[in-house]
Amino acid sequence: MTKRTSAKYKIDRRMGENIWGRAKSPVNRREYGPGQHGQRRKQKLSDFGTQLRAKQKLKGYYGDLTEKQFRRIYGEAERVRGDTGENLIGLLERRLDAVVYRAKFVPTIFAARQFVNHGHIEVNGKRVNIASYRVKEGDVVSIRERSRQLAIVMEAVALAERDVPDYLEVDHNKMTATFVRTPMLGDVPYAVVMEPNLVVEYYAKN
Repeated sequence: MTKRTSAKYKIDRRMGENIWGRAKSPVNRREYGPGQHGQRRKQKLSDFGTQLRAKQKLKGYYGDLTEKQFRRIYGEAERVRGDTGENLIGLLERRLDAVVYRAKFVPTIFAARQFVNHGHIEVNGKRVNIASYRVKEGDVVSIRERSRQLAIVMEAVALAERDVPDYLEVDHNKMTATFVRTPMLGDVPYAVVMEPNLVVEYYAKN
């Protein structure tokens, strides 16, 4: 098992939720956390604990971003006019690895980051290998022609456990995805409830 796969399953069990909605999630078999104390009775979380958990869940969902990366994105969301929580979701969904994942070019967000880093993705016809690259409305994200028959791509396209959201226009024959618009929280097909308002409260107090 790779380090990334291990991390993915650990996040699920730590949260006690199948946050990506995957059939293979260990939470489907046992809902308690990892480690020898994982089966202890769950204590009611304080307000701080609830806010921290909301932040960890959202941060973990996008490939377990580092705190520095996530805090920087939050800072940008805070500076933009409008609801900070909604802005945060929009910025996270504009990451190139998130778009590759949403387009079902790869099966997981962890695979999306690796896929981008290895140079398999183009934006508007130019190769981009930075997972955090920010896609703009109207940008066309595509898989390089020589990478389109990779097994990981074929597996992802065939996945029935998730659909492509309507803020992307995807052609799996041409392996292209057009980023139509920046989504709001209600547009994003999360498998579990995400609470960016609690993330805002967390950073406001810390």
